[in-house]
Amino acid sequence: MSSLHQGIEGLDAACCRSGLCLLFSSTMEPLFGVVLALILAVASPAHDSCTCATNKWAVCAQDGPGNCTCRLAGSDQPVDCSTLTSKCFLMKAEMTPPKEKRLWRPPHAVSDGDGIYNPDCEDSGVFKARQCNQSSSCWCVNSAGVRRTERGGRSLNCSELVRTRWIYIELTHKGSSNAFHAPDVAKALTQLLESRYKLHPKYIAAIKYNPPLIQIRLDQNKKPRWDVDIADVAYYFEKDVNNDSVFHANSKLNVSVNGDALAIEKLWIYYVDEKPPEFCMRQLAAGISAVVTVVLLTAAIGIAVLLILRWLRTRTYKKFECKEMREIKAPSLELP
Repeated sequence: MSSLHQGIEGLDAACCRSGLCLLFSSTMEPLFGVVLALILAVASPAHDSCTCATNKWAVCAQDGPGNCTCRLAGSDQPVDCSTLTSKCFLMKAEMTPPKEKRLWRPPHAVSDGDGIYNPDCEDSGVFKARQCNQSSSCWCVNSAGVRRTERGGRSLNCSELVRTRWIYIELTHKGSSNAFHAPDVAKALTQLLESRYKLHPKYIAAIKYNPPLIQIRLDQNKKPRWDVDIADVAYYFEKDVNNDSVFHANSKLNVSVNGDALAIEKLWIYYVDEKPPEFCMRQLAAGISAVVTVVLLTAAIGIAVLLILRWLRTRTYKKFECKEMREIKAPSLELP
């Protein structure tokens, strides 16, 4: 920057000696201001770089040289963009009406068969044990935000947030010109979970491959504060597969096995909690009664068919026996 000023000052002095000082000042000073502004813009961090790489819904602002602060839409919570955002905060951000027109898809992933709701989150980002919707209907959820009880009123008590210990992910892939081998598929998916979703390999319990089905088991009994939650990993992965990535950049999911693309086609996620679900026994009893009724009806029909077949066989045998007896007795009636 000093060399640029020296060059301008030398040129200015030369112009003044030649009698063109006024002309130079009137024409070159605006140009110098433009050049200086461009140089400062290039040298300073761009405002566009103030974004959250792991959360496209975060609102970021440059509050100082090299300092970018990001907060979540819907909760105004600060975001750590070096790791995944909690699933509860993501769901809340998805439910927040956008202030401007954005390319958002409908928040389908949070319905879970129970309707869309705006979750209540702790300050740490975990789900509150009890969730309610606008119609005063409440239910208890696990640490993945999945309902584990029947719906009730505002008086429903959820004593604790039951942790989701295991998550089973099943997916199928499209056909490929080259066959994939199980160890190569497991290695590629382990690298994906570790690099893209920041999941420690110790939480990947197993990866099994039976073409075209891939099964992934995530096991996380206790989670240290600095590790990502397997529920957050599963949610990010689900959004990636559904082409609705949460990542701000590099949003397209690319899985490669020895250089060949692994095109994921379908995805299913199952949650297993530390404690069994607490659904109403009345509904379970009704379901069991229906099953018992079907079994009894099937057994009754089977017994009736067996009795009819037995009766038909017995009747045919008696007719045949009577016919034989008549044939045996007939010759004794003839005269010698």
